[in-house]
Amino acid sequence: MLDSLIELDKNLLIYLNSLGTPAFDSFWLFITKQLNWIPVFIFLLYLAFKNLGWRNTVLVIIMLSLLITLTDQTTNLFKNTVQRLRPLNNPDIAGFVRGFKYSSSYSFFSGHASNSMACAFFLYHVLKPHVKHMWIIFLWPLIFAYSRIYLALHYPGDILSGFVWGIFTSSLLLILYRFLRKLLPENKQGLNNPANS
Repeated sequence: MLDSLIELDKNLLIYLNSLGTPAFDSFWLFITKQLNWIPVFIFLLYLAFKNLGWRNTVLVIIMLSLLITLTDQTTNLFKNTVQRLRPLNNPDIAGFVRGFKYSSSYSFFSGHASNSMACAFFLYHVLKPHVKHMWIIFLWPLIFAYSRIYLALHYPGDILSGFVWGIFTSSLLLILYRFLRKLLPENKQGLNNPANS
């Protein structure tokens, strides 16, 4: 059963990766770099300040820092325990995929997927009561993580597993966030509060 899933994962990667063309290579190389998403992060923090006020925004930043640390370190633990070779380092399929970035670290599961989904899931639940169409935030981890398949750095199974792990760790931190938020002194809402108009 496991062997069949692994084989399916490899074949799906080869198919999805084969859809890439040189015309889009630079776009996906840009997408896969975390620093290029800084404007998105700034905008999300602005939404937090605008709708939650500065105290809760500081708490959100602290929770996100803890969340990224937790998710990133546990992802590395899984990688070093499972030790699945990345597609470009796997001699069975390396000749069948297009890739431009090589990494000596392991593949299972994707840190890009787990970290981005963890943050998106957390912010979605924190801001959903205040921001219309907050579901759009999930385009970020989907596009971000797909870049890893396009560049043959991860298998689809690595991405899906990373998403699941990100949701799990985010759910734990949401419990802590909601508990700590109750302990904060009464905080006027952000810029949307009529009292601040």
